[in-house]
Amino acid sequence: MKKNIYLILALSVASSLSAKVEILDRIAIIVGDGVVLESQVNSMLETIQQRYAEQGAPMPPAETMLEQVQERLIIEELQLQMGVQAGVRVGDGELNQAFEEIAKNNNLSLEAFIESLETQGASYEDLRNQVRKEMIIQRVQRGRVGRQVSITEQELDGFLATEGSVKELSPELFVRQILVATEQEANNILLKIEAGDDFVALAKEFSSNANAGSGGEMEWRNLADFPSLFADALKQQKKGFISPPLQSGAGFYILKLEDKRGNLVRFEEQWNVRHILMMPTKMRDEQFTKSELEEVRARALAGEDFALLAKEFSEDPGSASRGGDLDWLSLGKTAKAFENMMITSPLQEISPVFESEFGFHFLQVLEQRTEDLTEEVIKDRAYGIIFARKYDEELENSLRTMRAEAFVEFKELD
Repeated sequence: MKKNIYLILALSVASSLSAKVEILDRIAIIVGDGVVLESQVNSMLETIQQRYAEQGAPMPPAETMLEQVQERLIIEELQLQMGVQAGVRVGDGELNQAFEEIAKNNNLSLEAFIESLETQGASYEDLRNQVRKEMIIQRVQRGRVGRQVSITEQELDGFLATEGSVKELSPELFVRQILVATEQEANNILLKIEAGDDFVALAKEFSSNANAGSGGEMEWRNLADFPSLFADALKQQKKGFISPPLQSGAGFYILKLEDKRGNLVRFEEQWNVRHILMMPTKMRDEQFTKSELEEVRARALAGEDFALLAKEFSEDPGSASRGGDLDWLSLGKTAKAFENMMITSPLQEISPVFESEFGFHFLQVLEQRTEDLTEEVIKDRAYGIIFARKYDEELENSLRTMRAEAFVEFKELD
């Protein structure tokens, strides 16, 4: 949506820079409770004609252009009226931010951008009014259309299964393989992997494939470029995935997803943490709260069950009933003081008591991992693509209905 806003704003800037504004008070079209002025029609027509001339494209018939401009201005006016009725407004601060973004996209400061407008004879205030209108229209569209768009899991899965989306969204994968003659051999190798044996060493020792000498290494490739047997096994799998035996005409394969790369690949450090929190109150000052928590920590250090202590003493409503368990946390998800203690605490050790904005804590990091979030990122991107398509379709239908239901009267002009 933000991208669409800037496209509209860019068109508004171009229109404002190129159009010669004539002050006319004749009404060209009555639209509901509002009007479209003849000056608006003429200004937009002139802008479009200039654009055709600059591009050297053949000009459409004058009647066709006039009809298109009138319809565009009618739809714009109807949406602005809806914005007024809904109380939609764009404040000066928000408008300033939009102009700063426009200036930045043109590699200019806001002051330099305004100066360039004035140099070309455009009015900064007129342009602000036009941009404000465009932003209001965008909000009206989001409010009217956004709620109508729904995407089911079946639609999402179906889109992700198409060849085009696989090619576009899937990352490149680095995969190793082991090929053996029988399923029993494959299962024996899987047992060795589970016991901690190195996949590369096992490939060199047991694989009958031509790439055994390189540890079963396959070239980096997109999921769509793997044989279907491999692609089906690797689809939506995380880094480090080991496949079960995959039967083919050549024997039984074992695959390892060694690594991923691409714009949508994301790995995230995570910590599995539990904690106990006590918060100062009017009846219990900070010093007393900290002292009381130190006693609870001493009991945990002495071997008492951390989870039971958390259920009894922790004042964190979200985690106390779970024995202080906060599940897996990533950076930026907690208070800074908590995060600093979390990332510096050795595994399984109980931290010192420390203070955050929520009160006093001590914590224990149970595990740490690098989580592969690539599939979640891909799903988010796919959802965005489907939403944009549906939004455009729904918007077109909505605008068509709005226009059909509106009162519109064209005035005869000389």
